[in-house]
Amino acid sequence: MISIIRTTSDNADFQALVTMLDAELRERDGDEHAFYSQFNNIDSMREVVLAYLGDTAVGCGAIRSFAGDTAEVKRMYVREECRSQGIAGKILNKLESWARELNFDACVLETGYKQPEAIALYKRSGYEVIPNYGQYLNIENSVCMRKKIT
Repeated sequence: MISIIRTTSDNADFQALVTMLDAELRERDGDEHAFYSQFNNIDSMREVVLAYLGDTAVGCGAIRSFAGDTAEVKRMYVREECRSQGIAGKILNKLESWARELNFDACVLETGYKQPEAIALYKRSGYEVIPNYGQYLNIENSVCMRKKIT
């Protein structure tokens, strides 16, 4: 059974999962990884969720304030051996619920064309593709998405 807890970026399990995420993204993104990694600092994240299967952390995600009434979803990851079990959807639902509690009206996120599983998850979850924002404005591999959560 999957349990999901709230925590912060100080959590060692979160840090370990982010290390795995970064290794996977480094492989998928190749030469573009250095560009993306500069925007994925996890210092001082206060809204982090972890998914556990028993005592093992198997997935994570976080939100942070983006602009006005919008939160940004960051650092979504599920261990490869635990994928296709609905864990990422549960993590995303918890993050959206937490964002509503914090009075955010929408969530945005950035993913990449080299992560088709992530794009599919977000579309299934009601996210729509929007024009790339901020640092992703002219980045061809980036896919930015948004969902109204209220």
